[in-house]
Amino acid sequence: MRDVDGDDDWDDEPAGAPAHDGRARSFPAFGPGRRIGRTFADTWWGNAWIESMEHTALDPEQLRRGRRYAFAGQVGPITVSPGRISAPVHDGDPDTPHDTVVRVGTLSDAEWDRLLDRVAARAGHIAALLDRDMPHELAHTAEDAGVRLLPGYGDLEPECDCPSWDHPCRHAAALSYQASWLLDRDPFVLLLMRGRAEAELVEELRARNRGRAAVGGEEVARGVRADEAYAVAPAVLPDPPAAVRGEPMALAPLLARHDAPGLDGEALGMLAADAADRARHLLDAGGDGASASEPDVWPDAVRLAARRPRSPAARRLGEASGRADDLPRAITAWEYGGAGGLDALDAVFSPPRELVSRTTDALRAAGRAGDTTHVRHWRNRWTVGDDAQVRHGRDGRWYPFRRRAGRWWPAGPPGPDPVDALLDLPPD
Repeated sequence: MRDVDGDDDWDDEPAGAPAHDGRARSFPAFGPGRRIGRTFADTWWGNAWIESMEHTALDPEQLRRGRRYAFAGQVGPITVSPGRISAPVHDGDPDTPHDTVVRVGTLSDAEWDRLLDRVAARAGHIAALLDRDMPHELAHTAEDAGVRLLPGYGDLEPECDCPSWDHPCRHAAALSYQASWLLDRDPFVLLLMRGRAEAELVEELRARNRGRAAVGGEEVARGVRADEAYAVAPAVLPDPPAAVRGEPMALAPLLARHDAPGLDGEALGMLAADAADRARHLLDAGGDGASASEPDVWPDAVRLAARRPRSPAARRLGEASGRADDLPRAITAWEYGGAGGLDALDAVFSPPRELVSRTTDALRAAGRAGDTTHVRHWRNRWTVGDDAQVRHGRDGRWYPFRRRAGRWWPAGPPGPDPVDALLDLPPD
């Protein structure tokens, strides 16, 4: 069997071609000491197989032990047939193996017909399969036909006679990991698991090519029954585009140089930069529309003003919000903690009693600048001494404040612990 590198051997795997027996194929056991790389399998479809198995696992420890078993060569000869792979797997004593099986969901006859019709129409797909390759385009062709070629969630069902209740157990995990090595070398192994052997697949593809023989150089049109057309699953949409990188604020000075009567170039630049930045965050979040809801006027004004806090546009934002006097403190809160920091500036609520007691005790025990007991509590705010305060935000973080000119100002970034949030403050 050809290697993916074009060699005729299996690198560090046992020599010799696997035996064929009808619709089942038997492969000799992999020896121990296989090279460990950055990924377990060598091909994208081999790693896709592993991901499908790992996503259904209930215990990561079983996966770790299964990987060790696979690398140590504790899996015996593997037999692959439609809907199942099986092998004896042992815990260190080859004389007492466990009978281990992983069942694989097979494709229906209608799914095979749709898939093979699409594959037969692409000579490159057939050539790639015969060369033991599975290009991404072939998987996309299957998806367009409403067929999931690679196993998905729930398509793999492990079975083992060991007493473990894990899903999968370490033995089934080891078998699944080694199966990815078989898939690396021959994608027909995957097709066999899905229900069709190589010989019958090649014959069916040839028959379809014969059926496409042209009359006068044109292909014979093949119709599709209406019920089959409606049964086809919708095509999978492509992944969203990569997020646009770069600094959108570069637009602001450019537009600021092009003031026109009745148009504030600086303000327009801020809005353009903000729109670009929000679009970038939406792309990073996978297009989640929750962030696109109508913004509250005050947080939106602060967010925009924080971009150019000393600009005339920022002053107008403060005036339009009706809280111009609060804008400098709000911008500082936004710079330290974003929306959560701004919320902590105004939010007043009563935390759970246990949290209040635990926080008060911790602050008194830690002390600060000689104030070992001078801790006052009101709602979600703890004041230590005369000039320091920590507030519990609705996001669960702790926000430090300092008193300046009779008002509490945000004094640093939030933290997960109230004592640390205060102790990390720089000297005033």
